[in-house]
Amino acid sequence: MEKVQGEMEIERWERSEEISDAEKKVIQEIWSRVYANCEDVGVSILIRFFVNFPSAKQYFSQFKHMEDPLEMERSLQLRKHARRVMGAINTVVENINDSEKVSSVLALVGKAHALKHKVEPIYFKKLTGVMLEVIAEEYPNDFTPEAHGAWTKMKTLIYTHVTAAYKEVGWAQYPTATL
Repeated sequence: MEKVQGEMEIERWERSEEISDAEKKVIQEIWSRVYANCEDVGVSILIRFFVNFPSAKQYFSQFKHMEDPLEMERSLQLRKHARRVMGAINTVVENINDSEKVSSVLALVGKAHALKHKVEPIYFKKLTGVMLEVIAEEYPNDFTPEAHGAWTKMKTLIYTHVTAAYKEVGWAQYPTATL
């Protein structure tokens, strides 16, 4: 369903589905185990993201030339960014019952990445997809079909809020990188 011309076309097709109270509980329970290993899981997510989508590294001057996953794993800058990513997701999960707080946090993330870092919004869709893959692999006993459904809604919630912030700031760039 993805269009090459730009992310805003995709955003029109994707709407954040309501996450039920039971699904919120599942998300929070799994996240509590994931976040206990915050840095390691975050690093695994970023390494998989950069290996699968090497064009994403263009936004990171400190490690954009790294090809070797072991070198990436040892990078202090990558580890620092992994902690920041996981911290933002943690704030969203902790406040999942407060839609205004969730919107606010994700708007800040979206605006910073649109205005300051000039990151194409498609990368948020790719990153959240990788996040789900890694969590499912690292926590297979917890990642039931019910949990997968709940986390898929969470992935869409993150993506739709972030891309809404891009739209709000007038993001008009189109993907130039080959994904």
